[in-house]
Amino acid sequence: MTRTRTALAHDFPFDPAYGSTIEDLLGVSAPEGPADFDDFWRDRYAQAIAVRTEPEVGRLVEERDGVRIHEVAYTSVGGVRLGGWLALPEEGRAEHGFVIGHGYGGRDEPGRDVPLPLPRSAAILPCVRGMGSRALLPGVPSVSDEHVLHGIASRESYVIGECVADLWCAATALLELVPGLTPRLGYLGESFGGGLGALALPWDERFAAGQLAVPTFGNHPLRLTLDCVGSGAAVRRHHAEHPEVVDVLRYFDAATAATRIGKPVLTAPALFDPSVPPPGQFAVHNGLPEGSGRELHVLEAGHFEWEGAAESEARLDRAKAEFFGRVLERRRG
Repeated sequence: MTRTRTALAHDFPFDPAYGSTIEDLLGVSAPEGPADFDDFWRDRYAQAIAVRTEPEVGRLVEERDGVRIHEVAYTSVGGVRLGGWLALPEEGRAEHGFVIGHGYGGRDEPGRDVPLPLPRSAAILPCVRGMGSRALLPGVPSVSDEHVLHGIASRESYVIGECVADLWCAATALLELVPGLTPRLGYLGESFGGGLGALALPWDERFAAGQLAVPTFGNHPLRLTLDCVGSGAAVRRHHAEHPEVVDVLRYFDAATAATRIGKPVLTAPALFDPSVPPPGQFAVHNGLPEGSGRELHVLEAGHFEWEGAAESEARLDRAKAEFFGRVLERRRG
């Protein structure tokens, strides 16, 4: 596959394609990570799986695309109560289950995460702590540039670890609310949700497959050298004043975590992205083990409005439906 770098008109003071061809991007490796990376995350998962999530289904907010969408609330680590939405089939029982992460900035409605990738599905769309009106918490910033730095002084206090736990607890809540589901779930995440998903998937066998679009947090050592906008820029600025933060970020590298994912994952990295540098996105895909069932769907651009954006989203939606239909049905069999 030969392709030159994407040339889209923009007014950023840097090149959001970073001078890279797809061949360059497919050569970006994943950092090895600290020696106790696996132990750290297995311990975090053990704490999350022990939480009594006590989910509660709230009011019906809309019916569309074959599902009824309700408000939902559940408990995560630290006794934090979080909100989100629960999508259930309009008719019949659910045969598939999904946990659907969100981008930085959170979600205030289900939005384009519905329709779901497969018919006859149930899904929980959680708001992780601090993100969106249904997950506001005292002391946790709700603005992405501040949220991404919250607790970053240590691996134990960094909010990103707690956000990953929020996804694990959301899966527990979904399986409790829809007991007929086999515990072989699908995960979908974009941007912030893509990075969190890469960190969550290796340790949780309840997930059979995942889809990560324009995932963030990939290859932190490289990201810290690349100009960008948004939360990544906030981390770069913080690192300039606190270089020791690299020791914490090593535990939260989505590309490092990807090397531990032994299940099928469809990644959708972009060739051009001013918010999440493409080399970090591709590092997540490249880190996935060969033979794990990894699949690649390359996007022209991410975090950017361009003429072909709508068709690009439609193509990705079709790819997701085909991927999960094939992978989850095979796992059910």
